Amino acid sequence: MSEELKKDRQDNPDTEEVKQETEATSEEAEETVQDTLEPDAEDSTEDKEEDEASGAPEGSWAERKAAKKKLKAEKKQDAYKEKINELEDRVKRQMAEFENFRKRTDREKTAMFETGAKSVIEKILPVVDNFERGLGSIPEGEKGSAFAEGMEMIYKQLITELEKIEVKPIPAVGEEFNPDFHNAVMQVESEEYESGIIAQELQKGYTYRDSVVRHSMVAVVS
Repeated sequence: MSEELKKDRQDNPDTEEVKQETEATSEEAEETVQDTLEPDAEDSTEDKEEDEASGAPEGSWAERKAAKKKLKAEKKQDAYKEKINELEDRVKRQMAEFENFRKRTDREKTAMFETGAKSVIEKILPVVDNFERGLGSIPEGEKGSAFAEGMEMIYKQLITELEKIEVKPIPAVGEEFNPDFHNAVMQVESEEYESGIIAQELQKGYTYRDSVVRHSMVAVVS
């Protein structure tokens, strides 16, 4: 052994221990592999000797050897199938979780969009109210003027655009009072309508798709 190697072992005793442990592990691994490869041959020799001692027909040991191999292969195949089933179940669960996540995300996106849209519509509705008040206050003699017709055209364009995004006025006068759509602010006497029917609309209400953006302010027949 060289002087440098001796010195290295003296300076690094742990390195020598690791090397010895590695060599021992390698020897154990080789023995394990050898034991794994040889059992079939040993079992076959023992089976053959037992057949000869017991007077069993020639070839019985070979049949037992084949049966053992078949049983071993079946056990291995069953283990593989069990592992495959486990992995398939895990994949299915993950796919189901992802699908639930996707649906939940879509619902959240839709809800956020609906909330934003309703907020914008609520700010536009007072503009619509002012247009209607302005058009209603034009004197009869000026309704055919260029200014009045221009205001009417702008109002109709605004209403058309709101209808395109599914903003619709809530029916009121002549309808039965419905607290889901109407807000009763007063009761009135009426010869035209029965009790519980809306006789007057004080402020127009609107819906956006299937939800109420603003309830109608109405007067109901007492």
